[in-house]
Amino acid sequence: MTHYLITGGAGFLGINMTRYLLARGHTVTSLDIAPFDYPERSQITEVRGDIRRRADVDRAMQGVQIVIHTAAALPLYKPEDIHTTDIDGTRTVIESAFAHGVERFIHISSTAVYGIPDHHPLYETDKLDGVGPYGVAKIEAENICIAYRDRMCVPVIRPKSFIGPERLGVFALFYDWAKDGKNFPVLGSGDNRYQLLDVEDLCDAIYLCATLDRDTVNDTFNIGAKEFTTFREDYQAVLDYAGKGKRIIPLPAGPAIAALRLLEKLGISPLYKWVYETANKDSFVSIEKAERVLGWQPKYSNKQALIRNYQWYLDNLESFQNQTGVSHRVPWSQGVLKLAKLVF
Repeated sequence: MTHYLITGGAGFLGINMTRYLLARGHTVTSLDIAPFDYPERSQITEVRGDIRRRADVDRAMQGVQIVIHTAAALPLYKPEDIHTTDIDGTRTVIESAFAHGVERFIHISSTAVYGIPDHHPLYETDKLDGVGPYGVAKIEAENICIAYRDRMCVPVIRPKSFIGPERLGVFALFYDWAKDGKNFPVLGSGDNRYQLLDVEDLCDAIYLCATLDRDTVNDTFNIGAKEFTTFREDYQAVLDYAGKGKRIIPLPAGPAIAALRLLEKLGISPLYKWVYETANKDSFVSIEKAERVLGWQPKYSNKQALIRNYQWYLDNLESFQNQTGVSHRVPWSQGVLKLAKLVF
């Protein structure tokens, strides 16, 4: 039995990883500024605190053997919050982990570190290019972590956008339209290949980094679905599952992106640059290294992950129907896109 600390433990990945570890007999501490308001609350140690405050982090680090660092300010947060949380917070957590003799520090990064690339698939050795405050911060956070690799085991995981139970955020917009029997617009033809990831497959990868030989896992790994087709075909699978005869509708990319840029500047659209600038482009990474080095085998295709998440959305709709926010745990406000929904 191993004692894990999950930063961001009350978040979407945090709760899925908590359930994964509890099912395998481990003990878990959650450190989060948000309350851990799940049925598993009595089975874990909850520390309410901020990863930017060393005293909070030290309090959570007691008796911990492995840290899974998932806490981050997401792209819709204010730039200063992204910087202080994703960079300064990461530094605070890993400094505390090292001071407390933690065995492994598993850092959850993002494929956003590759920016808007000019080739595919993307490999772990490709150049990093931060787009916007979030992308820049994710690169700097990785650099902070990698600097500790000669002193402790620090695996870095770069997951594609991951979905599954408890995931809402921008995906809730699509699921809402599917539920209400609406066609769904996509930027461009929709013939680009856009890889996703099921959260259960991500949990498998994290657990391998926690349990395999430390010299094997003290490295950086891309994680994404193995099976995926085009953006249009994968998302059409959800509309087909919804059973209302609706279709994915291509939109001319140039005018649509120009409009979304303006709407973002006006603060009336939930879509930020990295979403709409990449949605009509290929976006997939090589997972060969994780398969070869970790023996990792993803179970879910894009279509399966989307449908699984959509069904969870339907099953739990009443619990979040009137909520909005900027985290993955609640639907993002549709803003002016509510008007677009009337057209489709």
